Order: sequence, then C-alpha cells, then structure tokens
Amino acid sequence: MLFQWALRKKHRQKPEKRETVVPGRDQSGKAQDISQEPLHPQLEANIDMIRRTTGNSTDIVIRRVMVGQEGQHRAAVIFVDGLVDEMHVSRFLLEPLLEASFPPSFSAKETFFYIEKNLAAVGSMKQVSQWFEIFLELMSGSTIILLEDVPLALSASTKGGDYRSVEEPQSQLAIRGPRDGFTESLRTNTALIRRRIKNPNLWLETMRIGEVTQTDVAIMYIKGIVNDKIVKEVKTRLGRIKIDSVLESGYVEQLIEDQTFTTFPTIYHTERPDIVAANLLEGRVAIFIEGTPFVLVAPALFIQFFQAVEDYYARFDIATALRFLRVLVFFISLVAPAIYIAGTTFHQEMIPTLLVISIAAQREAVPFPAFVEALVMEVTFEILREAGVRLPRPIGQAVSIVGALVIGQAAVEAGFVSSAMVIVVSITAIASFATPSFAIAISARLIRFALMFLAAMFGFYGIIMGILAMAIHLCSLRTFGVPYMSPLAPFIPSNIGDTLFRVPTWAFKERPRLINQKNISRQGENLRPQPPDPARQDEGDPS
Repeated sequence: MLFQWALRKKHRQKPEKRETVVPGRDQSGKAQDISQEPLHPQLEANIDMIRRTTGNSTDIVIRRVMVGQEGQHRAAVIFVDGLVDEMHVSRFLLEPLLEASFPPSFSAKETFFYIEKNLAAVGSMKQVSQWFEIFLELMSGSTIILLEDVPLALSASTKGGDYRSVEEPQSQLAIRGPRDGFTESLRTNTALIRRRIKNPNLWLETMRIGEVTQTDVAIMYIKGIVNDKIVKEVKTRLGRIKIDSVLESGYVEQLIEDQTFTTFPTIYHTERPDIVAANLLEGRVAIFIEGTPFVLVAPALFIQFFQAVEDYYARFDIATALRFLRVLVFFISLVAPAIYIAGTTFHQEMIPTLLVISIAAQREAVPFPAFVEALVMEVTFEILREAGVRLPRPIGQAVSIVGALVIGQAAVEAGFVSSAMVIVVSITAIASFATPSFAIAISARLIRFALMFLAAMFGFYGIIMGILAMAIHLCSLRTFGVPYMSPLAPFIPSNIGDTLFRVPTWAFKERPRLINQKNISRQGENLRPQPPDPARQDEGDPS
C-alpha cells in the first residue's frame, strides 16, 4: 500500500502554471481568452468587446463624442461609475475633447497623439494596446479613450469615488499621540507616512497580487536604513503569491510568514501611521494593501507586541512600569486557570491554610473536578466574548456584561462552579484585554487551554513543561530570517534598552542590529539634558 501511494504521488500531474486571463465571448457566446489580443481599429468593434466582456454591466459608462473642428473623428470615453472622480472626467477630459479644434488635415493617429500630449489635463496619461491592460486600467478607476481607426487606447488617471475619511484608529487607541489612522485607500495611507517622513529616500514600490482581484500591494522602506536582504526577501515572497483574490492584509500575511504552524504572530499589523513610521525608521519594511486599513510591518519581534505607541511619547520610567505590567498580565492570562487547577488538584500543601479551607468549602457542593469546572467557564466566557464582538456595539456590550454577571452568579448559586473559579476566570479575561496587541492576546487564549490540560495531568510540573516547550518554540521562530526573540535570544546588550523596559530617548543611540546592519546610529552624541553651567553663565553675562 505504501509503495502504491508513493507511485501515485510520483506520477501525479503538477498543476499548470496560473496565468491572468481576461475572459471574453465570441459571437456564438463561447468563452475565449482575449488578454493578449490587440485592439480593433474600428471603434464600434472595441465598444462591443467591452460590453460583451463586462456582461453589459450598468456601471460601465460609455460616452461617444465627435472630435475635431468639424467632428471628423469619432471617439468614446469609457469609465466605471463609482471608481472615478466624475468632475475630473467632465472638466479635464470631456470638455477639452468637445471644445478642441483640429485641422481637417489631421489623420486619426495624429489626432490620437495630439490628445495624448496636449489636450487632456489630467495627472497622468499613457497608451495601452492590449485588452488585458485596458480592463485592468478600467477596473482600477482610470478612464479609457478610444478613437476610430486607431488600434490603441489612452488611459487617463481619474481615480476617485467614495472612501472612508481619515479617523482615529479603533483597535489601537492612545491617550497621547496623533489621532489619525489608515483608511481603505492605498494612496491615502502612503500619503500619511510621507507627511511624517519627508525624505526622498523613502521608497515605494507597487505590484498587483490576485489573479482575479488584481489588488494593489505596495512595499515602503527607507533606502540607506533598511537591510537590502530583507527588502529582497519581501519582494520574493510577494512575487511568488499565486491566488485568485486578496481582500485583506490577512491574505498576504498568511502567505509570506516564515512559520505557519504557530499561534504566535510573526508579522506585525497596525492601523496607526505613527507606528509604521517609527518601524520604517528602525529599518523595517511596510506592506500596504488596497482595501484595508491595516498595514503589515516586517520583521516583527516578540517583544514588539507588548509595546504601545504612547510608550515613546511618555517618560521612560512610566513607560517601563507599564511594559512590566503588560508582560505580567500576559503571563496571568496564560497560566492563571492552570495554576488554580494544579493547586487545588495536586498541590494543596502549597496554598495557605486559611485559603485552602475557604476554597475547599466553596468546592464542597461542586460535582465536577477543577479542570472541567475551569474548562466550562473558559468556554462560556469565550462564547460571550465572541457574541459581544459580532453583535451591534450597544447590544454587544450589554450582552457581554449582563451575560457574564447573570451566568456567573447563576452558576455559583446552582453549585456548578465555585466562587473562586469565577474570580480566576474574570481576572484572566481582564488580563487578556490589557494586552496591547490582539494578535498576541489570542495566542495566549489558545495556549491557555493546553496549559490547563497539562496542569490537570501533571500539576505544576505540567505547567513548567508547557512553558519550557513554549519558550523553546519561540526561540526557534524566525521572521524574515531574524530571530523572533531577539534581542533577548540571542542577547544583544546594545538593543536591550527597548525591550522589557525603555531607556530615556537620549539613550536610543542604535537601531536593532539584527534588523539593520549598515546604518546603526540613529542620533548624535551628548543629547542627555543637563542644567546650564553657572560658570559659563557668569562669563557670558554683560553685567
């Protein structure tokens, strides 16, 4: 059987290479590939091809006009309603075409080139000659101009339509800091970064990913600061993505991350422009995806998910205390139920006498072991949390709060769970909410169940074994070739000032070494604030 399976696998045909195809239909209605076909010289034939390919979609606007002093040339202006700025189309394309006067001696091609170079007053204009390019430009918000007897087309940049305005981010709120956040517009997002980093070395490269959706994806980095090997690796991973659709940044994140079978995020995502700008200045690469307000940042380190944006806007001692608190709450959300299970099941002698008597009195009427009790309460709380997220916001908050109170109180009175277990689960839930990054918080929520099972089987020994296995797994992870646990493992003393604690801003002298290897220095020397020298003041005093 094993030999037959190997033989079948060996002779299994490899899937054919995927190619971008623009489907069309011939006169009989049979599908055909027109992606590499050139345009027809006749205007009506080209318009008919567009209509048949788009299924006579009602949002495809086709405006026929007569061009020239005596209207000697027929033309068509084609765009998708809702994807263009109609004022630009009307003022800078249609009006110049209708009011233009060409000499009667101008041929169709001469008129075509005159329109391209002198007539249309839009941002950019380019020639397209194949149907694939035409449909790609049309569906991207550009306006297509066709002319009779010319097998070419003009694509005018008229992107517009309705986008959500720049608002305060909803997932990463900050007490102190900017209030603007990314939107679903790629160009708006890149402009928010350029307003913060006014440097010509801030480079942007754009590509399209998705055989069907043709989603615009852009990578941004600072030349001279970024590691060129990381940029090359990002381009390589993005270039080998072959997928029908990219609808959100999560599609790209799952296809370019180093390790798939891990609960820990190895790519950072954010909707705050100031976080992206700060990461670019450290030598990282930002990945923008059209249609989503979340921008990916790579490489991402483990300690990065415990850093909040206001850490760098507040004093270093306050930021350090808050970081220690975040690490503590992450540890609590990870092991609190497991410690309760291990203590009440195997290690009662490690609990103070009065406390163990109180817990035993509460559990006297509970018919389930501690593991089942904790598992039921954790699953119930996860259901309430998921229901609160999916429901409308006013209703979701009421369901989460009232549901937790009512169910918890009813379960204690009915004798299904003890009061101590309700307290442990509540503290665990609050601790998981205090983690600044949702991606790392949900990792703790999943690992928590594994540690609960180990605690029920082996007690504190099982918890220690689980934490050691998690630490080994974390040290084995890589993010675009960079160790995930750096600068803690491997230990880099010069970068330790921005990990569990934060040194003052004047002490940030070097960028992360494993991310940036050529432009290490980030600021000058002797920036530590000092009071003025009284002797110099006396010397410079005219009196």
